[in-house]
Amino acid sequence: MTIIENHLICQKITDYVSASPRRLTQRDIIREMSLQFSATRKEINAALRSLLEANELVYSYIDGHSFMEASLDKAVRITERVVLKPPNISYQPRSNEVVISIQSGASFGSGSHPTTRLALGAIEFALNNILSFKEARALDIGTGSGVLAIAAVMMGIDAAIGIDIDPCARAEAAENVRLNQLEKQIDIQDHDIENISGKFALVLANLRYPTLKSLYPKITELTEAGGLVVVSGIHQDELPDLLSCYTPNFVCGWQKSEKNWSAAVFQKR
Repeated sequence: MTIIENHLICQKITDYVSASPRRLTQRDIIREMSLQFSATRKEINAALRSLLEANELVYSYIDGHSFMEASLDKAVRITERVVLKPPNISYQPRSNEVVISIQSGASFGSGSHPTTRLALGAIEFALNNILSFKEARALDIGTGSGVLAIAAVMMGIDAAIGIDIDPCARAEAAENVRLNQLEKQIDIQDHDIENISGKFALVLANLRYPTLKSLYPKITELTEAGGLVVVSGIHQDELPDLLSCYTPNFVCGWQKSEKNWSAAVFQKR
């Protein structure tokens, strides 16, 4: 295998891992790359070794199973302003940058997946261009690692609530909130959305399309007049239907797609 062929396989592997909605085993990656290329198992394994040696991919171990994931052992720029980094890595921020320390864990939200990157970009757009509430509160539905709530507060939201029914996700989110010294501003709660009341200037939902559609009435109820809703986790071909679903009470002010995933920002009428 030539250096160019190895590079092409490495690029396809990193794209596949980044875009996958689930964690992948080495066997998953070899199977998919075998379908995409006329490469042998030996050649694919050589590309995987190259990525591991370059610290582009790392092994993670969850519930006795091993997976291969994009590495977060270095500071990574996610948007124009947002940089994610591991807690043990030093990073000197530039003017106006938002630097978030986040530990690697079982919950999605490390920034390697397009849905997280798109959601962070949507929050950045919303807070830079639209939202102007005083004493604004955010609600992060299915908070996962807590990165969206953390980013929202670091970019100007006064306080946030993150809810998740998964106890592992809540523990990780609470730890990430602590790492960023935001315990007084972000509250991670064990609540179903149906038990949440009040009004929020910003609602964050990095969830799959069927859930976003079914939650439309509750999200409408919880969003202040003029408030914003950031949705991510949608496949590109699902976006038109979701836009139609939210149109009766919201105006779409921003949308973007990456690797067949999409995100949007809605403003309540």
